[in-house]
Amino acid sequence: MKYDYDREDSSVSTKLTYLLIGGGIGAVVALLFAPKSGHELRGDIADVTRKGIEKSKETAGQLQERAGEYYEVGRERASELYQTAQEKAGELTEKAKGAAARTANPFSAAVEAGKDAYVAEKRRNESKSITEGRPTYPVEKENN
Repeated sequence: MKYDYDREDSSVSTKLTYLLIGGGIGAVVALLFAPKSGHELRGDIADVTRKGIEKSKETAGQLQERAGEYYEVGRERASELYQTAQEKAGELTEKAKGAAARTANPFSAAVEAGKDAYVAEKRRNESKSITEGRPTYPVEKENN
């Protein structure tokens, strides 16, 4: 089963975004209904906004770290898979070369044996022809 990291990240970031927006809206509404003077209210809104921005930056940093970790894990795994694939390809290449050599050797040995047998038979026939006094080349018979 394949784990979908992209889907989880987008789901987490979406949920986090909605949480921050909802928290911000809730804080503003709570401040607006609090019995405070305008100056205090503006200060409270600025504080809540600043805290929200800090929290967003912190969360973004955490997400960036997690993304970096996922990237490193993925890169290492891809490197391992690449090395394994290279090793397997090398092994298969060596096996194929060995099989080709084993197949070629009997064939070339058979060809050499056939050549040797041909040369031996040719020499035997030539020596036989010399002792019998016949030529080794074809001679046309005369029709009388």
